[in-house]
Amino acid sequence: MRAVTLAAEDDFEGWRDAARALAQAHVAPPEIVWRVGEGSGDLFAAEPLALPAAGATTLKVPRDFVQLAQTVVLHSDPQRFALLYTLLATDPHRIEDRADPLVRRLELMAKAVRRDIHKMRAFVRFRELVDDAGARFIAWFEPEHHIVRANARFFVERFASMRWSILTPEVSIHWDGKTLSEGPAATRGDAPADDPVEAVWKTYYASIFNPARLKTGAMLKEMPRKYWKNMPETALVKELVAGARARETAMVETARASVGGNVEGAWEALRDEASACTRCPLYQPATQTVFGEGPLDADMMLVGEQPGDQEDLAGRAFVGPAGQMLDKALDEAGIDRARVYVTNAVKHFKFEPRGKRRIHAKPDAGEITACRWWYEQELALVRPKLVVALGATAARQITGKAATISRLRGQQLALPEGGTGWVTVHPSYLLRLPDAEAAAQAYRDFVADLRAAWALLD
Repeated sequence: MRAVTLAAEDDFEGWRDAARALAQAHVAPPEIVWRVGEGSGDLFAAEPLALPAAGATTLKVPRDFVQLAQTVVLHSDPQRFALLYTLLATDPHRIEDRADPLVRRLELMAKAVRRDIHKMRAFVRFRELVDDAGARFIAWFEPEHHIVRANARFFVERFASMRWSILTPEVSIHWDGKTLSEGPAATRGDAPADDPVEAVWKTYYASIFNPARLKTGAMLKEMPRKYWKNMPETALVKELVAGARARETAMVETARASVGGNVEGAWEALRDEASACTRCPLYQPATQTVFGEGPLDADMMLVGEQPGDQEDLAGRAFVGPAGQMLDKALDEAGIDRARVYVTNAVKHFKFEPRGKRRIHAKPDAGEITACRWWYEQELALVRPKLVVALGATAARQITGKAATISRLRGQQLALPEGGTGWVTVHPSYLLRLPDAEAAAQAYRDFVADLRAAWALLD
């Protein structure tokens, strides 16, 4: 075994030159140990590898391979150099095969690097200090990968007129208005904690926060909590999220009053638009779109799976056997159906023809996603305090992810669009139970779920 030592963790040029010479000399990937810096020894690579002289012929590789390698080299996985060389030494044109396991692994690494680059650009926050030369702006950031040097040009172009430094645990970069330089690794304590500008920024951030557009799940996906400690505005997020529902309700009431209660006209326009929906293929065999119905100021919204045979023919939600079971359960739970908005996760009847009969078929993930737009519009107009999902399909629609009834049942859920969710079974489940005693107990549990959900509104 022999070793190739690279100058730095992000030394693409060093890797490229070594890999080119090794590949032209037909050195097998297992014979090479890749390491970074003089201090990284290897028990099985006692002697450094003298690189073979480059061959007379040029090693030709696809442009996509070069671009992929430039990005993957920035990843923190210590195997990245060996993986790239394996692809180069075997067949770099395999990069066109997206199903190849090695290519797939490298692409996922490149994707992680690009995401980290984006996060650095989005979440670096400068704080102002004053030195002998005037104002200087300091930022602290903890990247997951070796992206700091690769990202430096972005900050130079974005903040060309400022004097700034970005400190990280691996390397620091400094810009004096003319020259970009590097410094040693830093600690978070080397960066200032705050500055006078932050108070102004927090006030501005709080004033532009729109609770009606809050989607907590999406926010956490794009702004993970690990970045919060470096961003002044995140100190406000918890309070803003907690008060979002009250602010949103006030906004809606103000809007309704200012337009003379035009929410009903908006709902009718939405229903008419949905009647011509072609977002998924289910509209083709179905008789019609079955839209939601009920008071547009309802505190509770019930979301079922999809219309059944009778709903498809009548054009109304929950009018068949499952709807009758639901009406009975609502009555026993002390809930007036006339005070509840009812709808379905999917607005068209999905079925399999069996002779003259149409047998219910479960909607798939794509069909649920295609119909989510209509659910979100209903939610935006009605603004219920509580959304009750009847069955797994409805639970997926209101939470935005697949889940089992057994795991979610009986829990208060924070929904992505705001408000509270509650999950129970679909009334059609009760109709399918063959054992009378089990069906009776399941019905009592269903009534108890509805009663508990209604109690949450108090």
